Amino acid sequence: MTTTADTAVPATRFETARQVADAVLFEGYVLYPYRASAAKNRMRWQFGVLVPPAWAPAHEEHTFQRTEILLEPRGAATLSLELRFLHAQRRTVQQARPDGSFEEVAELHLADRVLVPWDEGTEERVEVSVPVAELAGAEALFPFARPAREEVEPVVDGDGRTVGRLVRRTERVSGILRLSGAELGGPYRVLKLSAVVENTSPWAPDEGSATREEALPRSLVAAHLLLGVSSGSFLSMTDPPEWAKGAVATCENRHTWPVLAGEPGRADVVLSSPIILEDHPAIAPESAGAMYDATEIDEILALRTAALTDQEKREARGTDPRAAAVIDLADSMPPEVLERLHGAVRGLRDITGEAGGEDLGALFRPESPWWDPAGADPVEPVPEHVTVEGVRVGVGSRVVLRPGLRRTDAQDLFLQGRTARVEAVLHDVDGGVHLAVTVEGDPGADIRREQGRFLYFQPDEVTPEERA
Repeated sequence: MTTTADTAVPATRFETARQVADAVLFEGYVLYPYRASAAKNRMRWQFGVLVPPAWAPAHEEHTFQRTEILLEPRGAATLSLELRFLHAQRRTVQQARPDGSFEEVAELHLADRVLVPWDEGTEERVEVSVPVAELAGAEALFPFARPAREEVEPVVDGDGRTVGRLVRRTERVSGILRLSGAELGGPYRVLKLSAVVENTSPWAPDEGSATREEALPRSLVAAHLLLGVSSGSFLSMTDPPEWAKGAVATCENRHTWPVLAGEPGRADVVLSSPIILEDHPAIAPESAGAMYDATEIDEILALRTAALTDQEKREARGTDPRAAAVIDLADSMPPEVLERLHGAVRGLRDITGEAGGEDLGALFRPESPWWDPAGADPVEPVPEHVTVEGVRVGVGSRVVLRPGLRRTDAQDLFLQGRTARVEAVLHDVDGGVHLAVTVEGDPGADIRREQGRFLYFQPDEVTPEERA
């Protein structure tokens, strides 16, 4: 549903932000090795899933997401908003019988692919444009719905004969978008803008028997918002001006994270994403295409994908058109493009600039190495223990993990409070100490220990078990 205004945000305003929004939309859509049979592709749709209200309470998933952000409108500004999400559609595979009928099968083999049942995701958009003045002290409601439907696609072989068909079934999904605003007091005209996306699908599961697989076709998957203002600017939620920090602290963002996402130097577009991003996120220029694999380490994924067997590639091509595109990309990637994926130094280039004539290579080729083992002074034997909170910690000690004191990642956050066994105390040439650990209760701990694959934490990121 759209309301129009003469001052609406131009459609091109979202182009820069949409590149990142596309990555958010398909984050983890299909994981390496890109086959439906792979175990990790059986648990998909992890980001921004808004489930039907009747299914949520017993399964600890969300039915809504709330974005709150500060806006400095100018004149008769108009807010343009674009809600984007994936609508899961269930694809089944049927094989043609000699009598002209069809039967459902687990696989349908063709010369170049193996078709299998799979949940595809179709992109949906809800576009809204409303004068900012109408939101001050009021709420605007925009209900939306997508109908149930069924589509049939014939499958033909190399000779043009119909050998089967794909049947795609999509369930009805409905929701509502709530927009409201509140003028804030102070020296500047500032509006606290609230945008709530809610799944209102009336579907109710059978008591005690419904699974997540049944709820997903009625869910808004990877839901996120693009917001743009025709005249004025949004304030950064991570780096606001000093006068706005108190107001920013009152903003309540639930299950989403808003960041500035327009063209560099502008603040008129926001991307509110279920994935934590920084202001003005961008796709790496070295990336040759989407890999959809959540971690998105292009070089590793490209090399591993190229190394799949022909049979594995046939299965991937039959899993999903996007998986097929990844296979084709990896197979056709020139060496010079693959080499670009090996890494890039951006911060150094930004600091030194390119026009000053500096020899960047000299910075990496000093007259003498920064550390020469042959010329190093003799040192005492490296201690095999370290003292943490007054407790001697060494190999075999049990510690409680407390990551998060410095920059960390999602995996570390999941380990918060877990007990681990110290496997080694390591010292680097700068004098730093690192504890190599295996997490207790990890079924793969024995294998990791044999292979020497550990997790590493600094002493201030752990607590001895007796002190916890």
